[in-house]
Amino acid sequence: MAAVADKSSDAVAAAANNNSNLVVETAKSESKEFNVQKLVDMFTKLNPLAKEFFPSSYQTRNNNNFHQVPVNKQSVGNENYSNRERRNNYSQGRRRLNGRAFRAQRDDSIRRTVYVSDIDHTITEERLAGLFSSCGQVVDCRVCGDPHSVLRFAFVEFADEEGARAALSLGGTMLGFYPVRVLPSKTAILPVNSTFLPRSEDERETCTRTVYCTNIDKKVSQAEVKNFFESACGEVTRLRLLGDHVHSTRIAFVEFAIAESAIIALNCSGMVLGTQPIRCVPELLL
Repeated sequence: MAAVADKSSDAVAAAANNNSNLVVETAKSESKEFNVQKLVDMFTKLNPLAKEFFPSSYQTRNNNNFHQVPVNKQSVGNENYSNRERRNNYSQGRRRLNGRAFRAQRDDSIRRTVYVSDIDHTITEERLAGLFSSCGQVVDCRVCGDPHSVLRFAFVEFADEEGARAALSLGGTMLGFYPVRVLPSKTAILPVNSTFLPRSEDERETCTRTVYCTNIDKKVSQAEVKNFFESACGEVTRLRLLGDHVHSTRIAFVEFAIAESAIIALNCSGMVLGTQPIRCVPELLL
């Protein structure tokens, strides 16, 4: 009887354990189903067309694939947003149009420009333009200097492409002491920045009396530069000698008492001051 009682008590305990496990599993499944159903209910309440679901770069497309209907078309925020998008699109289109127009204008200017090298330091822009005027109308002529060469180069722009093509035949022409080389230009002449031009008659008069001198030996003092120009050209009223630790030479602005002295100073290009041949150009050409 005792053995039967033990077995029955064990059976009752096992049944109780099974019932408790079943209750726990049932509770877990009900809790899981409750959580999933709760999430489903939350998602169904969301509006997929709300403004915050779309990136700022999204644009309304009136085609079969995209249709955006604002939640509140009368809201001030949506109106400001659409107005800002329209302004941005207009600005971007205008910039693209201006960029294409600028590139087309630059390419046309390049086709009308020739590159001239091996120019003697004694040759002025007026004389160079006079040489190429036989090929067509010259609208611009810029002579530039290379501090590492005794010669200079220039860009000559014509009114049409025919003048530029005709100018190529002048390659090898003696101009001064050297034959010039003429090639099609790969760049256009940049327009002059009007902010650097003289703004009054006094400034213009000062510019006519001033020359810009480059490739000055660093060992030459300001007094030596002034004595050099005064002995060769005339009285110097003001001189600014500039330089830094990067460049091997220095530059100077030399202002004379009269404009005739500045014209004489232009002929000093190529003369040796210290150990370097200097170059002088009118200040108005800077």
